[in-house]
Amino acid sequence: MEKQFFEKPATYVGEVNINVTNLDKALSFYQEVIGFEVLEQSDQKAVLTADGRTPLLTLVQPADAMPKEGRTTGLFHFAILLPSRADLSSFIKHAARAGARLGASDHLVSEALYLNDPDGNGIEVYRDRPSNEWEWSDGQVAMSTEPLDADSLVAESDKEWNGLPAGTVMGHIHLHVANLQNTKTFYIDGLGFEVVTNYPGALFTSTADYHHHIGLNIWNGENVPAPSENSAGLNWYSLVFPDEQTREEKVKNLENQGVTVQKETNDYIVKDPSGNKIHMQLAD
Repeated sequence: MEKQFFEKPATYVGEVNINVTNLDKALSFYQEVIGFEVLEQSDQKAVLTADGRTPLLTLVQPADAMPKEGRTTGLFHFAILLPSRADLSSFIKHAARAGARLGASDHLVSEALYLNDPDGNGIEVYRDRPSNEWEWSDGQVAMSTEPLDADSLVAESDKEWNGLPAGTVMGHIHLHVANLQNTKTFYIDGLGFEVVTNYPGALFTSTADYHHHIGLNIWNGENVPAPSENSAGLNWYSLVFPDEQTREEKVKNLENQGVTVQKETNDYIVKDPSGNKIHMQLAD
């Protein structure tokens, strides 16, 4: 994993906050299968970490929690980036032993495993190939969905899985949206991301020449509604900006588009045109 995509001057995904219908059941899954540690916990919320300090995922059980709704905007998956291929090798064997139902793909820039939590929230666990192996042409990075060489991955390491390594980060988030054009205006013209791959019904965007920090698709259908606030799925995710000047520029861009931006403590909070909520935070 190359840190320049997740530190200044990049803008990147910091943490993800999701609703679940049963906190105990979800917590068991995220600790035992995915390998998170608990950083903070209350009756209705658990904050999870990989390094014992940095929040990466928060689970919330609303009082009137509803099952995940189909054909809405919201979370397609969040993606946990492991430091190395050896770590992904350890994880695939652990997940198989745990009985997880895994999907797998080689995206050229990365090798990825896919699974769902007990509420159907999508999760990707992946490792990046070195960025000097990524192929770029006219500002577009080559990505594809090819079969994963699982035998090679399994053989990569004999290291036992011992939970998420300390260097794990939230690599990217992939969202269902209602309309690609106004979504592009928001994320590109507003927040300053660049389109680095076009895919049928989808855009992949990044800063700092990463293969993607945010994926956006209309695969649930165009003009689909936002999910109910208490349904399983995405509450919000954070974007981490390198400095206050950069963040203020993006806030002004959004306000010039007519977007409402709220200030709350140290964060600015905004919703994209499809209702996906973003906390605009500053890097430490």
